[in-house]
Amino acid sequence: MGISLFRRRRRAAADPPFMTAVRAAPQHLPLCAPPENPQAEWRLYDALRSSVPVIDAAIRKIVRLTGGFRLAVPEGEPEAQAVLDRFCAGVPVNASGRSLQLFADRMLDSLLTYGNAAGELLTDADGFPSALLTAHPAVLAVTPEAPDRCSFSLRMPDGQLRKLAHPERILFAALDPPAGSVCGVSVLRGLPAVSDILLKIFSCIGQNYERAGNVRYAVTYRPDRDAAGFAKEHAGEIAAAWKEGINAARYGEVQDFIAVGDVDIKVIGAENQLFDTNVPVRQLLEQIVSKLSIPPFLLGFSWSTTERMSTQQADILTSELEYFRRLLTPLLRRIGTAVLYGAGFAAEPEVVWDNINLQDETELAEARLKNAQAREIELRNAAAEAARPES
Repeated sequence: MGISLFRRRRRAAADPPFMTAVRAAPQHLPLCAPPENPQAEWRLYDALRSSVPVIDAAIRKIVRLTGGFRLAVPEGEPEAQAVLDRFCAGVPVNASGRSLQLFADRMLDSLLTYGNAAGELLTDADGFPSALLTAHPAVLAVTPEAPDRCSFSLRMPDGQLRKLAHPERILFAALDPPAGSVCGVSVLRGLPAVSDILLKIFSCIGQNYERAGNVRYAVTYRPDRDAAGFAKEHAGEIAAAWKEGINAARYGEVQDFIAVGDVDIKVIGAENQLFDTNVPVRQLLEQIVSKLSIPPFLLGFSWSTTERMSTQQADILTSELEYFRRLLTPLLRRIGTAVLYGAGFAAEPEVVWDNINLQDETELAEARLKNAQAREIELRNAAAEAARPES
Protein backbone atom coordinates (compact mmCIF):
# COMPACT_ATOMS: atom_id res chain seq x y z
CA MET A 1 0.00 0.00 0.00
CA GLY A 2 2.81 2.35 0.87
CA ILE A 3 4.57 1.60 -2.39
CA SER A 4 1.50 2.47 -4.42
CA LEU A 5 1.04 5.77 -2.60
CA PHE A 6 4.70 6.57 -3.09
CA ARG A 7 4.41 5.91 -6.77
CA ARG A 8 1.36 8.14 -7.08
CA ARG A 9 3.21 10.90 -5.28
CA ARG A 10 6.19 10.53 -7.57
CA ARG A 11 3.99 10.73 -10.66
CA ALA A 12 2.23 13.82 -9.32
CA ALA A 13 5.55 15.47 -8.55
CA ALA A 14 6.93 14.55 -11.95
CA ASP A 15 4.05 16.15 -13.85
CA PRO A 16 5.08 19.16 -15.94
CA PRO A 17 3.96 22.52 -14.56
CA PHE A 18 1.57 23.15 -17.46
CA MET A 19 -0.50 20.03 -16.65
CA THR A 20 -2.12 21.85 -13.74
CA ALA A 21 -3.30 24.61 -16.07
CA VAL A 22 -4.57 22.07 -18.60
CA ARG A 23 -6.59 20.22 -15.95
CA ALA A 24 -8.14 23.49 -14.79
CA ALA A 25 -9.01 24.62 -18.34
CA PRO A 26 -12.38 23.95 -20.04
CA GLN A 27 -12.90 20.61 -21.72
CA HIS A 28 -12.85 22.06 -25.23
CA LEU A 29 -12.28 25.29 -27.10
CA PRO A 30 -15.34 27.51 -27.48
CA LEU A 31 -17.15 27.44 -30.80
CA CYS A 32 -18.44 30.67 -32.26
CA ALA A 33 -22.09 30.87 -33.17
CA PRO A 34 -22.94 31.78 -36.78
CA PRO A 35 -24.00 35.35 -37.59
CA GLU A 36 -27.53 36.14 -36.55
CA ASN A 37 -28.59 37.76 -39.81
CA PRO A 38 -26.69 36.46 -42.84
CA GLN A 39 -29.74 36.89 -45.10
CA ALA A 40 -28.56 40.25 -46.44
CA GLU A 41 -25.31 38.73 -47.65
CA TRP A 42 -27.14 35.79 -49.20
CA ARG A 43 -29.58 38.10 -51.00
CA LEU A 44 -26.54 39.87 -52.43
CA TYR A 45 -25.22 36.57 -53.76
CA ASP A 46 -28.59 35.81 -55.38
CA ALA A 47 -28.54 39.21 -57.07
CA LEU A 48 -24.96 38.60 -58.14
CA ARG A 49 -25.88 35.36 -59.91
CA SER A 50 -28.79 37.01 -61.68
CA SER A 51 -26.81 40.11 -62.72
CA VAL A 52 -23.49 38.57 -63.84
CA PRO A 53 -24.18 35.64 -66.19
CA VAL A 54 -20.62 34.30 -66.02
CA ILE A 55 -20.95 33.68 -62.26
CA ASP A 56 -24.19 31.75 -62.66
CA ALA A 57 -22.76 29.77 -65.58
CA ALA A 58 -19.62 28.87 -63.59
CA ILE A 59 -21.61 27.55 -60.61
CA ARG A 60 -23.89 25.50 -62.85
CA LYS A 61 -20.90 24.01 -64.66
CA ILE A 62 -19.25 23.08 -61.36
CA VAL A 63 -22.43 21.27 -60.28
CA ARG A 64 -22.65 19.36 -63.56
CA LEU A 65 -18.94 18.57 -63.72
CA THR A 66 -18.95 17.14 -60.20
CA GLY A 67 -20.45 14.08 -61.84
CA GLY A 68 -22.64 11.20 -60.83
CA PHE A 69 -22.31 8.55 -58.15
CA ARG A 70 -23.87 5.38 -56.83
CA LEU A 71 -24.28 3.91 -53.39
CA ALA A 72 -22.72 0.45 -53.12
CA VAL A 73 -23.11 -2.08 -50.31
CA PRO A 74 -20.59 -4.85 -49.54
CA GLU A 75 -20.61 -7.79 -51.93
CA GLY A 76 -22.86 -10.69 -51.06
CA GLU A 77 -25.92 -8.58 -50.21
CA PRO A 78 -27.83 -8.21 -53.50
CA GLU A 79 -31.15 -7.53 -51.74
CA ALA A 80 -29.70 -4.57 -49.87
CA GLN A 81 -28.18 -3.25 -53.09
CA ALA A 82 -31.56 -3.55 -54.85
CA VAL A 83 -33.29 -1.57 -52.09
CA LEU A 84 -30.61 1.11 -52.25
CA ASP A 85 -30.71 1.39 -56.05
CA ARG A 86 -34.48 1.69 -56.03
CA PHE A 87 -34.35 4.45 -53.44
CA CYS A 88 -31.60 6.40 -55.26
CA ALA A 89 -33.49 6.31 -58.55
CA GLY A 90 -36.98 7.16 -57.33
CA VAL A 91 -36.83 9.13 -54.07
CA PRO A 92 -38.95 12.32 -54.34
CA VAL A 93 -37.04 15.58 -53.96
CA ASN A 94 -39.05 18.71 -53.09
CA ALA A 95 -42.13 17.02 -54.58
CA SER A 96 -41.14 18.11 -58.10
CA GLY A 97 -38.11 15.93 -58.79
CA ARG A 98 -36.81 12.46 -58.18
CA SER A 99 -33.45 10.75 -57.59
CA LEU A 100 -30.72 11.16 -55.04
CA GLN A 101 -28.53 12.72 -57.74
CA LEU A 102 -30.92 15.67 -58.01
CA PHE A 103 -30.78 16.14 -54.25
CA ALA A 104 -26.97 16.16 -54.31
CA ASP A 105 -26.91 18.69 -57.17
CA ARG A 106 -29.21 21.08 -55.33
CA MET A 107 -27.25 20.75 -52.12
CA LEU A 108 -24.00 21.51 -53.95
CA ASP A 109 -25.57 24.52 -55.67
CA SER A 110 -26.64 25.92 -52.29
CA LEU A 111 -23.24 25.08 -50.82
CA LEU A 112 -21.42 27.07 -53.49
CA THR A 113 -23.79 30.04 -53.45
CA TYR A 114 -24.37 30.50 -49.71
CA GLY A 115 -21.59 28.46 -48.15
CA ASN A 116 -24.20 26.32 -46.39
CA ALA A 117 -26.62 23.64 -47.56
CA ALA A 118 -29.67 22.48 -45.62
CA GLY A 119 -31.85 19.45 -46.27
CA GLU A 120 -34.14 17.05 -44.47
CA LEU A 121 -34.79 13.32 -44.69
CA LEU A 122 -38.50 12.58 -44.40
CA THR A 123 -39.86 9.22 -43.26
CA ASP A 124 -43.18 7.46 -43.57
CA ALA A 125 -45.32 6.06 -40.77
CA ASP A 126 -43.07 3.00 -40.48
CA GLY A 127 -39.92 5.09 -40.14
CA PHE A 128 -38.59 4.27 -43.62
CA PRO A 129 -37.05 7.21 -45.58
CA SER A 130 -39.67 8.36 -48.06
CA ALA A 131 -38.55 11.75 -49.44
CA LEU A 132 -35.84 14.41 -49.37
CA LEU A 133 -36.18 18.15 -49.00
CA THR A 134 -33.75 20.95 -49.75
CA ALA A 135 -34.28 24.33 -48.11
CA HIS A 136 -32.74 27.76 -48.23
CA PRO A 137 -30.14 27.96 -45.44
CA ALA A 138 -31.81 31.14 -44.18
CA VAL A 139 -34.67 29.11 -42.68
CA LEU A 140 -32.29 27.07 -40.52
CA ALA A 141 -30.57 28.42 -37.42
CA VAL A 142 -27.43 26.45 -36.53
CA THR A 143 -26.09 26.66 -32.98
CA PRO A 144 -23.03 24.74 -31.75
CA GLU A 145 -23.73 22.64 -28.67
CA ALA A 146 -20.53 20.60 -28.39
CA PRO A 147 -17.44 19.90 -30.48
CA ASP A 148 -19.23 16.92 -32.06
CA ARG A 149 -22.76 18.22 -32.67
CA CYS A 150 -24.94 21.23 -33.43
CA SER A 151 -28.54 22.06 -32.66
CA PHE A 152 -30.92 23.12 -35.41
CA SER A 153 -33.91 25.44 -35.10
CA LEU A 154 -36.42 26.76 -37.59
CA ARG A 155 -36.20 30.51 -38.13
CA MET A 156 -39.72 31.94 -38.39
CA PRO A 157 -40.65 35.02 -40.49
CA ASP A 158 -40.98 37.13 -37.33
CA GLY A 159 -37.41 36.26 -36.28
CA GLN A 160 -38.35 33.79 -33.58
CA LEU A 161 -36.66 30.39 -33.40
CA ARG A 162 -38.72 27.22 -33.15
CA LYS A 163 -37.31 23.86 -32.15
CA LEU A 164 -37.57 21.14 -34.75
CA ALA A 165 -39.52 18.01 -33.97
CA HIS A 166 -36.88 15.75 -35.52
CA PRO A 167 -33.51 17.52 -35.62
CA GLU A 168 -31.80 14.17 -36.25
CA ARG A 169 -33.23 14.19 -39.78
CA ILE A 170 -31.54 17.46 -40.72
CA LEU A 171 -28.81 17.25 -43.35
CA PHE A 172 -26.37 20.15 -43.10
CA ALA A 173 -23.06 20.88 -44.81
CA ALA A 174 -20.72 23.88 -44.64
CA LEU A 175 -18.11 25.05 -47.14
CA ASP A 176 -14.76 26.18 -45.71
CA PRO A 177 -16.03 27.36 -42.29
CA PRO A 178 -13.65 29.81 -40.61
CA ALA A 179 -11.77 28.71 -37.53
CA GLY A 180 -14.14 28.39 -34.59
CA SER A 181 -17.28 28.64 -36.71
CA VAL A 182 -19.82 26.04 -37.79
CA CYS A 183 -21.16 27.91 -40.83
CA GLY A 184 -19.39 28.02 -44.16
CA VAL A 185 -18.35 30.74 -46.56
CA SER A 186 -19.68 31.17 -50.08
CA VAL A 187 -17.33 30.92 -53.04
CA LEU A 188 -18.79 34.28 -54.11
CA ARG A 189 -17.34 36.13 -51.13
CA GLY A 190 -15.09 38.88 -52.42
CA LEU A 191 -16.82 39.11 -55.80
CA PRO A 192 -19.48 41.80 -55.09
CA ALA A 193 -16.91 44.62 -55.23
CA VAL A 194 -15.37 43.34 -58.45
CA SER A 195 -18.77 42.66 -59.99
CA ASP A 196 -19.99 46.13 -59.06
CA ILE A 197 -17.22 47.69 -61.13
CA LEU A 198 -17.94 45.31 -64.00
CA LEU A 199 -21.64 46.16 -63.99
CA LYS A 200 -20.82 49.88 -63.97
CA ILE A 201 -18.70 49.42 -67.09
CA PHE A 202 -21.49 47.51 -68.83
CA SER A 203 -24.01 50.16 -67.78
CA CYS A 204 -21.81 52.95 -69.18
CA ILE A 205 -21.41 51.04 -72.44
CA GLY A 206 -25.17 50.74 -72.74
CA GLN A 207 -25.70 54.43 -72.03
CA ASN A 208 -23.06 55.46 -74.54
CA TYR A 209 -24.66 53.35 -77.24
CA GLU A 210 -28.05 54.81 -76.42
CA ARG A 211 -26.61 58.28 -76.88
CA ALA A 212 -24.29 57.77 -79.83
CA GLY A 213 -24.71 54.18 -80.98
CA ASN A 214 -27.80 54.88 -83.07
CA VAL A 215 -26.37 57.28 -85.65
CA ARG A 216 -27.98 60.70 -85.69
CA TYR A 217 -27.17 63.61 -87.95
CA ALA A 218 -26.84 67.35 -87.49
CA VAL A 219 -27.83 69.28 -90.65
CA THR A 220 -26.63 72.89 -90.52
CA TYR A 221 -27.81 75.43 -93.09
CA ARG A 222 -25.98 78.76 -93.42
CA PRO A 223 -27.91 81.10 -95.71
CA ASP A 224 -26.13 83.87 -97.63
CA ARG A 225 -27.15 87.52 -97.45
CA ASP A 226 -29.57 87.33 -100.36
CA ALA A 227 -31.48 84.35 -98.90
CA ALA A 228 -31.38 85.51 -95.29
CA GLY A 229 -35.00 86.59 -95.42
CA PHE A 230 -36.11 83.13 -96.52
CA ALA A 231 -33.92 81.13 -94.10
CA LYS A 232 -36.88 79.71 -92.20
CA GLU A 233 -38.62 78.46 -95.34
CA HIS A 234 -35.40 76.99 -96.74
CA ALA A 235 -34.65 75.23 -93.44
CA GLY A 236 -38.13 73.68 -93.47
CA GLU A 237 -37.66 72.41 -97.04
CA ILE A 238 -34.24 70.94 -96.16
CA ALA A 239 -35.67 69.19 -93.08
CA ALA A 240 -38.56 67.73 -95.09
CA ALA A 241 -36.24 66.51 -97.87
CA TRP A 242 -33.86 64.97 -95.33
CA LYS A 243 -36.68 63.21 -93.49
CA GLU A 244 -38.06 61.86 -96.76
CA GLY A 245 -34.65 60.46 -97.70
CA ILE A 246 -34.26 58.75 -94.32
CA ASN A 247 -37.74 57.17 -94.51
CA ALA A 248 -37.07 55.94 -98.06
CA ALA A 249 -33.98 54.08 -96.82
CA ARG A 250 -36.18 51.97 -94.52
CA TYR A 251 -37.78 50.38 -97.58
CA GLY A 252 -34.52 49.82 -99.43
CA GLU A 253 -34.87 52.86 -101.68
CA VAL A 254 -31.82 55.05 -102.19
CA GLN A 255 -32.73 58.74 -102.42
CA ASP A 256 -30.18 61.49 -102.79
CA PHE A 257 -30.36 64.66 -100.75
CA ILE A 258 -29.95 67.83 -102.80
CA ALA A 259 -29.62 71.23 -101.19
CA VAL A 260 -28.73 74.69 -102.42
CA GLY A 261 -26.45 76.90 -100.39
CA ASP A 262 -24.02 76.23 -97.58
CA VAL A 263 -25.33 73.01 -95.99
CA ASP A 264 -23.16 71.05 -93.55
CA ILE A 265 -24.06 67.47 -92.45
CA LYS A 266 -22.24 65.80 -89.55
CA VAL A 267 -22.77 62.69 -87.47
CA ILE A 268 -23.54 63.55 -83.84
CA GLY A 269 -20.84 62.22 -81.56
CA ALA A 270 -18.47 61.18 -84.35
CA GLU A 271 -15.63 63.22 -82.85
CA ASN A 272 -15.83 61.37 -79.53
CA GLN A 273 -14.65 57.76 -79.60
CA LEU A 274 -15.98 55.21 -77.12
CA PHE A 275 -13.59 54.00 -74.45
CA ASP A 276 -11.82 50.71 -75.08
CA THR A 277 -13.17 48.44 -72.33
CA ASN A 278 -11.44 45.22 -73.36
CA VAL A 279 -8.58 45.55 -70.87
CA PRO A 280 -10.55 46.49 -67.72
CA VAL A 281 -13.35 44.00 -68.47
CA ARG A 282 -10.86 41.21 -68.97
CA GLN A 283 -9.04 42.07 -65.73
CA LEU A 284 -12.30 41.94 -63.80
CA LEU A 285 -13.37 38.69 -65.43
CA GLU A 286 -10.00 37.16 -64.61
CA GLN A 287 -10.60 37.95 -60.95
CA ILE A 288 -14.03 36.32 -61.08
CA VAL A 289 -12.81 33.23 -62.91
CA SER A 290 -9.85 32.76 -60.57
CA LYS A 291 -12.16 32.95 -57.53
CA LEU A 292 -14.50 30.33 -58.99
CA SER A 293 -11.61 28.03 -60.02
CA ILE A 294 -13.08 27.43 -63.48
CA PRO A 295 -10.79 27.22 -66.53
CA PRO A 296 -11.58 30.16 -68.83
CA PHE A 297 -12.11 27.97 -71.90
CA LEU A 298 -15.08 26.28 -70.17
CA LEU A 299 -16.80 29.67 -70.05
CA GLY A 300 -16.00 30.60 -73.64
CA PHE A 301 -12.96 32.78 -72.93
CA SER A 302 -10.04 32.08 -75.25
CA TRP A 303 -7.36 33.54 -72.98
CA SER A 304 -5.04 30.54 -72.91
CA THR A 305 -4.19 29.15 -76.32
CA THR A 306 -1.59 26.54 -75.43
CA GLU A 307 -2.66 22.96 -74.98
CA ARG A 308 -0.31 22.54 -72.02
CA MET A 309 -1.95 25.38 -70.10
CA SER A 310 -5.45 24.03 -70.78
CA THR A 311 -4.40 20.62 -69.47
CA GLN A 312 -3.03 22.14 -66.26
CA GLN A 313 -6.21 24.13 -65.73
CA ALA A 314 -8.28 20.96 -66.21
CA ASP A 315 -6.17 19.18 -63.59
CA ILE A 316 -6.74 22.03 -61.12
CA LEU A 317 -10.49 21.85 -61.76
CA THR A 318 -10.41 18.11 -61.11
CA SER A 319 -8.88 18.67 -57.67
CA GLU A 320 -11.56 21.27 -56.90
CA LEU A 321 -14.32 18.86 -57.89
CA GLU A 322 -12.80 16.15 -55.73
CA TYR A 323 -12.98 18.53 -52.77
CA PHE A 324 -16.68 19.22 -53.38
CA ARG A 325 -17.28 15.48 -53.58
CA ARG A 326 -15.69 15.02 -50.18
CA LEU A 327 -18.18 17.51 -48.73
CA LEU A 328 -21.18 15.64 -50.15
CA THR A 329 -19.99 12.11 -49.38
CA PRO A 330 -20.87 12.12 -45.62
CA LEU A 331 -24.41 13.32 -46.37
CA LEU A 332 -24.96 10.68 -49.02
CA ARG A 333 -23.58 7.92 -46.79
CA ARG A 334 -25.85 9.04 -43.98
CA ILE A 335 -28.89 8.87 -46.27
CA GLY A 336 -27.89 5.44 -47.60
CA THR A 337 -27.32 4.10 -44.08
CA ALA A 338 -30.76 5.32 -42.98
CA VAL A 339 -32.34 3.57 -45.97
CA LEU A 340 -30.61 0.26 -45.25
CA TYR A 341 -31.35 0.40 -41.53
CA GLY A 342 -34.98 1.20 -42.27
CA ALA A 343 -35.17 -1.83 -44.56
CA GLY A 344 -33.67 -4.11 -41.92
CA PHE A 345 -30.10 -4.32 -43.19
CA ALA A 346 -27.07 -3.65 -41.00
CA ALA A 347 -24.73 -2.81 -43.89
CA GLU A 348 -23.30 0.66 -44.42
CA PRO A 349 -22.97 1.84 -48.03
CA GLU A 350 -20.02 3.44 -49.74
CA VAL A 351 -20.28 6.34 -52.18
CA VAL A 352 -18.66 5.40 -55.49
CA TRP A 353 -18.16 8.48 -57.67
CA ASP A 354 -17.89 8.34 -61.43
CA ASN A 355 -14.69 9.45 -63.08
CA ILE A 356 -14.91 13.12 -63.88
CA ASN A 357 -14.32 12.84 -67.63
CA LEU A 358 -13.25 10.48 -70.39
CA GLN A 359 -9.69 11.74 -70.20
CA ASP A 360 -9.45 10.33 -66.68
CA GLU A 361 -10.73 6.97 -67.96
CA THR A 362 -8.03 6.93 -70.65
CA GLU A 363 -5.25 7.86 -68.23
CA LEU A 364 -6.38 5.23 -65.73
CA ALA A 365 -6.50 2.59 -68.45
CA GLU A 366 -2.99 3.51 -69.61
CA ALA A 367 -1.74 3.36 -66.02
CA ARG A 368 -3.26 -0.10 -65.50
CA LEU A 369 -1.72 -1.29 -68.77
CA LYS A 370 1.75 -0.04 -67.80
CA ASN A 371 1.46 -1.59 -64.34
CA ALA A 372 0.43 -4.91 -65.86
CA GLN A 373 3.36 -4.78 -68.31
CA ALA A 374 5.78 -3.96 -65.51
CA ARG A 375 4.38 -6.82 -63.42
CA GLU A 376 4.75 -9.21 -66.36
CA ILE A 377 8.38 -8.22 -66.83
CA GLU A 378 9.06 -8.69 -63.11
CA LEU A 379 7.51 -12.17 -63.12
CA ARG A 380 9.46 -13.10 -66.24
CA ASN A 381 12.73 -11.98 -64.68
CA ALA A 382 11.90 -13.83 -61.46
CA ALA A 383 11.17 -17.02 -63.43
CA ALA A 384 14.41 -16.65 -65.34
CA GLU A 385 16.34 -16.18 -62.13
CA ALA A 386 14.71 -19.27 -60.63
CA ALA A 387 15.47 -21.42 -63.71
CA ARG A 388 19.10 -20.35 -63.84
CA PRO A 389 21.34 -23.24 -62.59
CA GLU A 390 23.35 -22.53 -59.53
CA SER A 391 27.07 -22.16 -60.14
